[in-house]
Formats: sequence, structure tokens, C-alpha cells
Amino acid sequence: MRPNNPFLISGYFNPEYFCDRLNETESILNALHNGRNITLIAPRRMGKTGLIKNVFFKLQEQQSNIVTIYLDIYPTQNLGEFIRLFANSALGSLDSTPQKTLFRVSKFIKSCRPVFTIDEQTGSPKFTIDIAPSSEEKTLKEIFEYLNSSDKRCYIAIDEFQQISGYPEKGIEALLRSYIQFTPNINFIFAGSKQHVMQEMFLSAKRPFYLSTQVLSIDKIDNTEYFLFASNFFKKQNQKLDKQTFDYLYNEFNGQTWYIQVILNRLYGYNEHIDIQMVNYAIEEVVSELTFTYENLLAAYPISNVRLIKAIAKSKLVKEINSGEFITGNKLKAASSVNSALKNLIDKELVYKTPDGYIVYDHFMAIWLRNIPF
Repeated sequence: MRPNNPFLISGYFNPEYFCDRLNETESILNALHNGRNITLIAPRRMGKTGLIKNVFFKLQEQQSNIVTIYLDIYPTQNLGEFIRLFANSALGSLDSTPQKTLFRVSKFIKSCRPVFTIDEQTGSPKFTIDIAPSSEEKTLKEIFEYLNSSDKRCYIAIDEFQQISGYPEKGIEALLRSYIQFTPNINFIFAGSKQHVMQEMFLSAKRPFYLSTQVLSIDKIDNTEYFLFASNFFKKQNQKLDKQTFDYLYNEFNGQTWYIQVILNRLYGYNEHIDIQMVNYAIEEVVSELTFTYENLLAAYPISNVRLIKAIAKSKLVKEINSGEFITGNKLKAASSVNSALKNLIDKELVYKTPDGYIVYDHFMAIWLRNIPF
């Protein structure tokens, strides 16, 4: 089966629908094959999840008898939520039959009562667990004991790993490190989007994960490689995507993968002549659909926050956010007020600090903000 639209905006299909990242894929495969865990750092929507799924696909091609587990812990707020997600993803994944699953899970998980069900679509066993706060650390230890007891090679990716640094419980990094360092049959990919937090976690001598992994950062896909990838699919549909039009799209979103994929997906679905005008039409269509969402989102923020994010969107990139030119030019209040609003917007991931300056994190939101009255 093939997807109706080759420009995927969620999920992963196979390498045919995955653009480039050849060097990054090979680096991660080489590290995992040689027993090195990986720290993967990239801004959100740059394509790190797709890269992880591509690596997992290649691993399954090379070694059919392995297990790959992917966890996105972005929604988790504490250790208990992390353990529940970890347990639901890991328990049963290393066993070949439901009977063996029941036996092994019952053997290792003693601190809580796992609820066993069968997935109606796949026929695979699934577990959910309910953990008392007093048993959380014990349950985590039991999950690792279950994983370590298997004779299968296992690869676990934990996406948005920086979330654990914000859990209210103390010592979570040290706790996880104490188990992860003794997992000879398991290798990990720790992926995260907050660069400064991830670097601090893995490159600071004061932190438990210090120099425990190979660190890899990914940036935008090369313009030419992306164009060849995209134009080939349009050609198969008897359409033409010229380089000038693609360059316009690529530059509009600064090479950020997910946004480009969204617009390519729309353009492919239109099945019409592709030019810059059609690119702008697709962008306007997406932004229009998101207007209600953005209006409700900003309604929850103080006016100082709203004025600042509008000013950043208007400038596209702000190098000196406390400069008199930026503050007075956008009729903002004092630098102290700007800094307070900026901290809140960064914490809520509405604004992102790049090496070049501050931007609105969501490119579609930035376009919407530039088109509404200041």
C-alpha cells in the first residue's frame, strides 16, 4: 500500500517518503550498532521524529529479531506519568506470544497490578498499569528488570527527553541513569527540542548523564536535496515544481521540514499548475484554518505578551530584543517588562531563541500575526 499523498505530515511510511538525512541516519545506526547511546537535538518540527522512525526502519531491515520502542514524553508532567507511558509501551514488546508476555510481566512487575488486554487491530498484547506514588520508583526498577531479562536486542527512543528536568520529583535524571547504564541489551536515543536544556543535561559535568552519549544535532535539509525529492513526486503526477517556486517555499519557512511538508502536501492535493501564487494560496488556506486556534490561544495571555510576540513576528527575527530601536519602534514598555514577557513566551514555546536571534516558534502563527492589526 502507498500513501495517496507522498508528502507526509505525520507518521512514517518507509524511506521512499523520507527526504535525505543519509549522513544522520548512518551516524545513528553506526553508534547504536557499536553500543553507543545517542542524544539527538533539533528544534521541534525539524524532522527528528521522522529521523528516529527512519533509523528504526533500517534497524529492522538489518536485524529482524529486534524490538524498537518509541516514547514521546512531551505530555508527561511527573515521574508517575512517565512510568505509565514507559510501561504501556515496553511491557509485552519483547515477548513472542501472549502467554509468554503474561508469564514474564507477572514475574517481574510486583509493585502494581498490570491490566492485560489484546489490541483488536494488531492482536498484540497491551498493558496498562495504575501506580501508587509510593511505588513509582519500585515499578520503574521492575520495568528495567523486565527489559534486561530478555534475550532480544532492544532500541528505545525517548522523544522530548528534556521534560524530565521539569518534573517536580527530585533526582529523576540520576535515577534513570542508574538503570540505563546497566542495560547491555538496550540502546537509547534521547531526543529533545530545547537545545540549551539538552546540552546542559548531557554536556555538563554536574549532571548524571554527562558524556554518556554521542551527541548529534540536526539542522534543515539541504535545499537541493529537498527540491529533487519533492519535484520527483510532482513529476510522477505530471506536474512541474520548478526550482524558483521551491526556493520561495523553502525560504518562507527557513527550511523547517514540517511546514514545508504541509504546503507541499496541499500543492500536491490541488493537482494544479504549481507556482509562487499557488504556494501563497496554500499558506493562506492553512493560516485561515488556524485563525480560531490562534485567537483563542492569545486570549489567554497578558497584553504585554501579545504585543511582544506580534512585534517579534513583524520583525521575523529579533537579534537585540532589548534595543531601544526594537522597544520604541514597536511601542513596547520598559526592557524589564519585555524580558518578563519574553521569559513567559519562551517557557510556553511560543517564542524560540535561535543562534541568530528570537523568532515566533510556529511559522504559521507568525504569518497570521503579521497580517492582523498591531
